[in-house]
Amino acid sequence: MAQEHSACTLDLKHIQQLVLSSQEAKKAAYCPYSRFPVGAALLTRSGKIFSGCNVENACYPLGICAERTAIQKAVSEGEKDFRAIAIASDLQDDFISPCGACRQVMREFGTNWAVYMTKPDGTYVVRTVQELLPASFGPKDLQKIQ
Repeated sequence: MAQEHSACTLDLKHIQQLVLSSQEAKKAAYCPYSRFPVGAALLTRSGKIFSGCNVENACYPLGICAERTAIQKAVSEGEKDFRAIAIASDLQDDFISPCGACRQVMREFGTNWAVYMTKPDGTYVVRTVQELLPASFGPKDLQKIQ
């Protein structure tokens, strides 16, 4: 079911580990308002996996998505080079897709890494960050005006 990309291809073992880690992370989600738990698991080039879940807030805009939680955890531990991220939710009929803000945060760390969008049964589709956010704005764009 997966669509692979040469620059970010993972072996089945890593994919399964990421999917399971994202499903496990989803269990920690704090989502009393939306009741829409999401988990994410981020694989770095060094082989570490950082998990994250969505954390909502009564002041709605202050909530944070699972993908950004995982990325911020990785960056706070000195990791900035990513191979893949898996995202999990309870959606049965659709693959969970990252929101626009998460896509932009992913893009900050490159465009050629994999995003595994899953269903609870473990099936997934995979796209690169570039495919999810084409014609994007990134760090090099800021250098164009200097």
